[in-house]
Amino acid sequence: MKNDINGHFHPDERPFVDQAYEWVENAARYHEAKLTDFLDPRQGYILHTLVNRHPDVQVKWDGGHEEAERRRALIAPDYRSLDGEDLGLQVLNIVPEEQKQSDLEHGDYMGSLLGLGIKRSKIGDIHVLPGGCHAVVTSDIADYLALHLSSVGRASVSVEVLPVSALKTAEVKLDPVELTVSSLRLDGIAADVVRLSRSKILAPIKAGRVRVNWKVEEDPSSHLKEGDVVSVQGFGRFKMLEVGSLTKKGRYRVKVGKFV
Repeated sequence: MKNDINGHFHPDERPFVDQAYEWVENAARYHEAKLTDFLDPRQGYILHTLVNRHPDVQVKWDGGHEEAERRRALIAPDYRSLDGEDLGLQVLNIVPEEQKQSDLEHGDYMGSLLGLGIKRSKIGDIHVLPGGCHAVVTSDIADYLALHLSSVGRASVSVEVLPVSALKTAEVKLDPVELTVSSLRLDGIAADVVRLSRSKILAPIKAGRVRVNWKVEEDPSSHLKEGDVVSVQGFGRFKMLEVGSLTKKGRYRVKVGKFV
């Protein structure tokens, strides 16, 4: 059964598939509950798929708010009530001490948190707000981060640990970019968005450093469609907002949004 499941996923995803399969099997066979770290939407899809294949297992999700991109999962036998279960989330209220917070972006906060030796899986969504940032983290590292995070970028910061009920969310901001492209191929659009040549974008694609909808995509010729989210490691993310009409020269008018 596991081999059948692995055949549906990219080879790079198999370690996580195997891990998630074990969580589900342990819940079914040994009545064990498992609280995961934060999962990205692709990992969430994989786990959801595996849970749905097993009638004796259920899962509860929480990322701090309903629209959370990254969420923790509690996997448990189906007879266990999960309504009141705490999924171990807390919020870091990060406030720059100088009034230069408008210069700080999502990547600045993320980089400073990861710079403390924390795994990405311990950090959920990061909400950049007027005057600072709310970052959702696992409760087991919240106090450590609050104690040791003293600066973000060049700004000194103060950090307070809040309950997840105090989370303030920020709308996702996209910087719109309009392009005309010869086709909807991944390599062509990604090259234009991140400002690399077509030949140079091939290296990260073939090395597995490009994801479409959080899934590794190694085929440069794969076509993108409206709604697709593309990440290029080291260059950020963008979303396909609109595929418009053809120009007189037969090129596609495309609007993408770069995540700010």
